[in-house]
Formats: sequence, structure tokens, C-alpha cells
Amino acid sequence: MSNSKIKELASILLNHSVKLQKGEKILIEMLGTDCVDLASELIKQAKDIGAIPLFNIIDYKILKEMLLNCNEEQINTYAKYDLIKMKDADAYIGIRSANPKELEGISKESMEIFNRLYQNPIHFEERVKNTKWCILRYPNESMAKMAHMTLDKFTEFFYKVCTANYSKMEKAMQPLKELLSKTDRVHILGNGTDLTFSLKGIPAEKYYGTFNIPDGEVASCPTKYSANGYITYNTETTYNGITFKNIYFELKSGKIIKAEAGDKTKELNEILDTDEGARYIGEFALGLNPYVTNTIGDTLFDEKVAGSFHFTPGTALDESDNGNRSSIHWDIVCIQTPEFGGGKIYFDDVLVRKDGKFVLDELKDLNPENLT
Repeated sequence: MSNSKIKELASILLNHSVKLQKGEKILIEMLGTDCVDLASELIKQAKDIGAIPLFNIIDYKILKEMLLNCNEEQINTYAKYDLIKMKDADAYIGIRSANPKELEGISKESMEIFNRLYQNPIHFEERVKNTKWCILRYPNESMAKMAHMTLDKFTEFFYKVCTANYSKMEKAMQPLKELLSKTDRVHILGNGTDLTFSLKGIPAEKYYGTFNIPDGEVASCPTKYSANGYITYNTETTYNGITFKNIYFELKSGKIIKAEAGDKTKELNEILDTDEGARYIGEFALGLNPYVTNTIGDTLFDEKVAGSFHFTPGTALDESDNGNRSSIHWDIVCIQTPEFGGGKIYFDDVLVRKDGKFVLDELKDLNPENLT
């Protein structure tokens, strides 16, 4: 990729996403080393701003070896030192160029220890709550293969998606944020889906490149005990290194009481049994990025698909908090464009989106043709 595109993305990350200021410390974390060119440009531009750049490199093959048959003492010790770094940082940018499937083969028990003792305190508690942060993926051969593209084509797609006009997107999102914030009852219909829940009293938030790149979603959260019905997700999703297809949930009084995923049903239910909150919902969001039209098997891209929504088992976001707590937060995506079978979303019995397109006049600026 040309230096100009790398510089443009680095500038968006530093100046738009984390709004880095002179004298601030920024931790740039690389998961894999394919992203060295972007990390180097971030360090250069951070120094130009007058900030203090720091870095950390995590290799998934080495991480996997450490997590195989790990114990609590080992992960607590590992987390102790990385927590010191995170506590000292004012801002954080995480770039993943490694393939999460490299973690396949780690036991459920080991992943639970890692999520509880490392991921939760360092990322959910410290990074999310106490730093200005943004996370993104980076093009590599495994991601290109996953997206069924050559690396050159995927890299071109990546930069187009990641450098969307986030200022225009933010303005267009405002009416949807306001509508979600005053909505009580949501009803979603689609192939294998008939789901209702309440948003009453839950704030909505818009996401336009300040936490994730690529970005483009407006999110809220069902009240904890309100979801009833069933949902069939029509995209693949990977969690703890396991890829799932055709996930089906039945919900009663907010709780997932039945969960199926073909030959991965056992593994799916093991994840949902991680803790009490894993079977309740922590997020409902609408995907809006006009350049993302299909899933590629990576959540940061997939949850932004224009015409999609995600309905997320696990812990609630601080910005739209229904009180649910869990060590998981799993954004599983359902696309409702005609190519994926269509579908309808109603707010308080008013049709808001049909077959992936907003039908209310005040929301039409969010349709892909108006955001490109």
C-alpha cells in the first residue's frame, strides 16, 4: 500500500480516533508483525505531535504456547506487568495482523482463565474505562483468504473501508441515536427470526471511528429481562478460535434458553455457560458502514455491514448499560439486505428499516448511497 494511504490512516487514528495531545503517552500494541509499517508511522506521527509513543508486540503462536494448560498464577503474573503499562498510558491503539484461528486448540478452561484474569482487567476494566482507545485489524494473507480476495484487493478494500468519511457519518447518525434513545419496543422479523425486546431507559450511542476502525454503527441494549422470541444469524462468527455457522437462539425473559449451531452446538453452549451473564444480551446495534457489504469472518468488519444488526450475548457496554455483566461480549451479526433474505425492524410498531434500507425520511441519509 502507498505511503500516502498509510499516513492517512495513521492520521485518522491519532487525530480523530484518540485525539492524541502533546505530552500524552500512547501505547501502540501489535498482535502480529505484518502491521510494522502502520505502527512505525503511528510512532513517527505521535512524536511529531509531541506525544510519547510506547509499543508492545504479541505473537499468537507464543501466546498459544503460554495458554496451553495454563493456570491462574501464571496468567495473573503475566497480567500484572501488562496492567502496569496500560495504567501508565493516556491512549491506546491496538493493531491485529495475526489470525485469531491460531489460538484454536486451547481448552475452554484455559481461555476462561485468560479472559477473566488478563483480558477483563487489562482491556475491559483499564483500557476501555481509563484510556482514549481504538482497535483495528490489518491486512494479511489469512484475512485476504478469509475474505476470498487476493492480498492486493483486500488491502485496497481495507483502506477504503477504514478511511470512510466519519464526520459525515457522525452527522447522519444523530437522528437514529435520538430515535433509539426514546424507543421502547423493538420487533425484528426475518428468516428464522421473530424477536422482541425493550430499550426503555437505555441510552443509545453512535460509533464513528473513535473506538474501532473501521467503524459505523449506532448501538443500544435491551433491558436485561425483556428479550423474547428467536433469532437465526446468517453469518459466520469466530469466538475463542472456533468458527460457528447458523447460530440459533431462543430467548425467554431476556435469557438464551436454547442455543444451536449444528455440529458446534456443544462448543456454543460451553461459551454461553461461562458465567450467569453470558446468556443475557449486552448490546443491540445497527451496522452502517457503506463500504462493508458482506462479512469476512472478522467481527470488527462484520458488525459494521450496511443493512445488518448485531445482537450480542454477554456484558453490556458502559454507554448503553442494562446492568448485565459477563466475561464475554460476542457481537454476532445478522444481515437483512435482499441478498441475505431481507427482514424488517420496527420501533414501537413503526417500520424503521426494510431489507437493510431505512424507510423513515429522517434516517435515509444513513443508507449506503448517501454515505459514500
